[in-house]
Amino acid sequence: MKKLLQIGIEVNSGSTGRIAEQIGVVALTKGWQSYITYARGYNPSKSNTIKIGNKFNIYEHVLQTRLLGNHLKASTRATKQLVKIIEIIKPDIIQLQQLHGYFLNLEVLFNYLADLCIPVVWTLHDCWAFTGHCAHFSLVNCNKWQSECFDCPQIHKYPKSYRDKSKENFYLKEKLFNGLPNLTIVTVSDWLNGLVKQSFLKKHHAHTIQNGVDITKFYPRQDTDYLIKKYRIPNKKLVMGVGTIWSGSKGLYDFFQLRELLDQSISIVLVGLTKNQIDKLPQGIIGIERTESLDELAQLYSLADIVLSLSYQEAFGLTPIESFACGTPAIVYNNTALPELITSEVGIIAETGSLKQVNDAIMEIIKKGKNQYSTSCIARASRVFDINVKYQQYFALYENLLS
Repeated sequence: MKKLLQIGIEVNSGSTGRIAEQIGVVALTKGWQSYITYARGYNPSKSNTIKIGNKFNIYEHVLQTRLLGNHLKASTRATKQLVKIIEIIKPDIIQLQQLHGYFLNLEVLFNYLADLCIPVVWTLHDCWAFTGHCAHFSLVNCNKWQSECFDCPQIHKYPKSYRDKSKENFYLKEKLFNGLPNLTIVTVSDWLNGLVKQSFLKKHHAHTIQNGVDITKFYPRQDTDYLIKKYRIPNKKLVMGVGTIWSGSKGLYDFFQLRELLDQSISIVLVGLTKNQIDKLPQGIIGIERTESLDELAQLYSLADIVLSLSYQEAFGLTPIESFACGTPAIVYNNTALPELITSEVGIIAETGSLKQVNDAIMEIIKKGKNQYSTSCIARASRVFDINVKYQQYFALYENLLS
């Protein structure tokens, strides 16, 4: 029986954790054994789960990153314990998911993986693998990653540090990641694939496998009355934003400005905010904390007339396709990978930062009516983004590598 081991920070929680869980489910249907690691962010899984480290490791890793810039070299003990577990499991394929996030020593892990004679597949969910520091650089229009990172303009952004080791970490990543001859890269969008081919990772084979949506969980829901009462959502046309972590780069403040432009007959709901962010919302915006309930999330998508993704940098963008599956059209900004998701039948692309275009697009969709888009939205989610189609592509890749 073949064994798949996925190494990531979450299991069945958050976007990357749910992706790992869904790939694991496909592995089980193929008759494989499936193992998934996590450091935090855990929901019950159908796969065998492996905890990496503990809270002390994470706090220590954060401290080393902040003070010393050692994001690649902390969590040594936890990573060595993981290596021992890999020795016991003896997987046929190792699937890497998100590796940053204060839980792994990449030097220890990649030096070990370089000595293994098994295929390693790494799914890139952002740009961190080929920069000296940041996970995204589009917002600051930085292209240093193409040749050599130094004097990082985002050193105080995630993973935040008070010491700029972007140049040293750039070359360490190049050495470690290119020192893995059995590495195959998967990107979640064509946009990200294009960047990989301009980076020091260009020597590796890079395939695009877009993220998928579970259409058995995300589908149009009628039972939304409970949520209307729970969150005191007024009986108006509703535009919605959904996120895991909200910030300016994710469009949080664009929603604030949009509230001033939008007609008062339209409500805004933001899902995934912290309590502190909810307390600071301007009048006329309803805030909801992050929910791990996919049923509730699907009900919220179904309740909305339009879902907005006003992010300034996305390697893929799971929110729009989840909304499509629930029959709700989307409006996205024209940047990074977001335009890949949209056709005129399922939504509208607005110029990045143009809230006037966003407002006009909202009014256009409301005038036509959500029902004019719903059938096409559901069809696109099913035809293009169904996980049973998308994640079969991983197994086609695995079988090819094993052969």
